[in-house]
Amino acid sequence: MTGTDDVLLVHGGTPLEGEIRVRGAKNLVPKAMVAALLGSGPSRLRNVPDIRDVRVVRGLLQLHGVTVRPGDEPGELVLDPSHVESANVADIDAHAGSSRIPILFCGPLLHRLGHAFIPGLGGCDIGGRPIDFHFEVLRQFGATIEKRADGQYLEAPQRLRGTKIRLPYPSVGSTEQVLLTAVLAEGVTELSNAAVEPEIEDLICVLQKMGAIISMDTDRTIRITGVDKLGGYTHRAIPDRLEAASWASAALATEGNIYVRGAQQRSMMTFLNTYRKVGGAFEIDDEGIRFWHPGGSLNAIALETDVHPGFQTDWQQPLVVALTQAAGLSIIHETVYESRLGFTSALNQMGAHIQLYRECLGGSDCRFGQRNFLHSAVVSGPTKLQGADLVIPDLRGGFSYLIAALAAQGTSRVHGIDLINRGYENFMEKLVELGAKVELPGSAIV
Repeated sequence: MTGTDDVLLVHGGTPLEGEIRVRGAKNLVPKAMVAALLGSGPSRLRNVPDIRDVRVVRGLLQLHGVTVRPGDEPGELVLDPSHVESANVADIDAHAGSSRIPILFCGPLLHRLGHAFIPGLGGCDIGGRPIDFHFEVLRQFGATIEKRADGQYLEAPQRLRGTKIRLPYPSVGSTEQVLLTAVLAEGVTELSNAAVEPEIEDLICVLQKMGAIISMDTDRTIRITGVDKLGGYTHRAIPDRLEAASWASAALATEGNIYVRGAQQRSMMTFLNTYRKVGGAFEIDDEGIRFWHPGGSLNAIALETDVHPGFQTDWQQPLVVALTQAAGLSIIHETVYESRLGFTSALNQMGAHIQLYRECLGGSDCRFGQRNFLHSAVVSGPTKLQGADLVIPDLRGGFSYLIAALAAQGTSRVHGIDLINRGYENFMEKLVELGAKVELPGSAIV
């Protein structure tokens, strides 16, 4: 159990109403920061959120000799890699334990230093995200890898070489690894079955600004022609569509009305279609999107998660909380992470009726159908939620617990809230701005 400084008391039953702002995407900004390692000059990254993953990468970059300082505008970082150097193994381990992003340092460090060290990795426990494939990719580029007691030591005896790679699944992390390694490798790299999420496209925009040659085909094939040198970049990160959708689901579950400044329609089209089918309302303008519950009952739906342009797995957990208030049976088929539905046990503790199944309750091809994972769910609603003691399991599940606690009658104790800081900037302040009744134990209601 966590200490009192990591516990939030949530007094539920109040609709969330007001305005909040989302800044740059958690799934882009840290990767764009790593890309700065590849440049011969400084880079400027704008719209940077103040989240833990950004602080982890900033610390790791500074350990490797990159100077990182605030820019001229709020949320701007200037990253200068002119003096990249090897970092102390213990220091790397201390910084990296809470994040999986250090694996993406491999390619850039091999190009800059000829070697890299990667400690054991952290991240959310939502299913298998094996890093072995990252190392296999780096071997194909020509790296040698030695497993040591404290992590993996990589060397590039010669310049890395372009290669042909086909991903068994369009993994975002593996696609990022290939991009960050291939841009300075000799020759052409062809990556098929690549991830094509908006954050991947934005990373490609960053690399192109630096001087990379990258083309995307319509069949999920990305071709990278290696160049001898890259410069710096100036880039404004795309807004965080996953955070925006979380607040949208919070508006729906609490019968509220939230204007999400910075939210953009283009990257959220699949979510917006589903939101409307459930019965949520939204209005789009040039500055953001307003989400609200229009009154009346919500509609049960059938939903399958998928890689982009499908319904994102990170959208699923917050929306499931809202679906506990929909009339009828909603069917959820999770096809991306095998353990992502485990968070529903706490919702049942609060009064929801959610049954998990090992079978594929949907029509999409699924990797988990014959592997004994509880990866489908049937949500029966509407059910009144009651306050409870909750322990946050992962980033999106954690925010979903917050939504459930805000929608419930009575008071909930939410343990492990610091995990939410990994991907939600100033979430406590935003809750207060929206009228939530929350307090840290021993303090007045915030």
